Amino acid sequence: MCDDATASEGPRPFSTDEATAVRGVWQELGLPGLIDVHTHFMPKSVMDKVWAYFASAGPLVGREWPITYRADEDSRVAALQGFGVRAYSSLVYPHKPDMAEWLNGWATDFVAHHPDCLHTATFYPEEAATDYVSKAIQRGTQVFKCHIQVGDYSPLDPLLDGVWSQIADSQVPVIIHCGSGPAPGRHTGVDPIRALLHRFPSLPLIIAHMGTPEYLEFLDLAERHPNVRLDTTMSFTDFSESDAPYPKEALGRVRDVGDKILFGSDYPNIPYGYPHALEALIRLDLGDDWLRGALHDNAAALFGVAT
Repeated sequence: MCDDATASEGPRPFSTDEATAVRGVWQELGLPGLIDVHTHFMPKSVMDKVWAYFASAGPLVGREWPITYRADEDSRVAALQGFGVRAYSSLVYPHKPDMAEWLNGWATDFVAHHPDCLHTATFYPEEAATDYVSKAIQRGTQVFKCHIQVGDYSPLDPLLDGVWSQIADSQVPVIIHCGSGPAPGRHTGVDPIRALLHRFPSLPLIIAHMGTPEYLEFLDLAERHPNVRLDTTMSFTDFSESDAPYPKEALGRVRDVGDKILFGSDYPNIPYGYPHALEALIRLDLGDDWLRGALHDNAAALFGVAT
């Protein structure tokens, strides 16, 4: 946790005021902390390239996007601890073949040194995918990351059939970026996911970013499929609302599927302070029980985080 002793050891990519604000939210709700299912830790060479892409406002970003928590890895971990985040993810994702297995090895090493991190893995449509996904599950992977937009592949690629089959059998959740935000890809949108769930109806999918901007279509999937959930990553914030506002008439439905909502931040790659991600959910005014579920309890139950 962030105290005077640890704060004096070196710079932190957050302020004491931020930590106080974040901790105040979960303490007021009577929670033991937060669980953030959507955070990114990657090999330094990969993270540097990701940050450079955001800095250049690349075509998949489409707008100015400053990285608020651009700092070394130890400082970024310390910030989450200071906020009182009890569990988080190291969402890695490949954009080409022969990359996913290397990323999985890195993520396995990362979780060995950071036990608060959920053991994360990823995949790509390639001949080796079925084999290395099997190995990842055997090693205890707790969550997979699938990025349809950046990977520029269809989730229906036959090379992924063995991957989806194993994930359906193992019930290891997949955080999947499949919405068309912030910029559409060749395979984004709800139709491929509908088709995927038709083939594998028990898939445990966590739709990243509430499915931005196809909010209603992905909300439909969460209502219809027992194992489909939604993460709040960047949704409802001023940044996202300016381009893709969440339909206010659908908030009652969001409340009704409250046990399927998981808090995600996209830390460290967010263009605002971490407290704002919480403020954005609080101002929805969906009730303290909904907030407790979204900020901690739903993920704790899904990932077996002791309370």
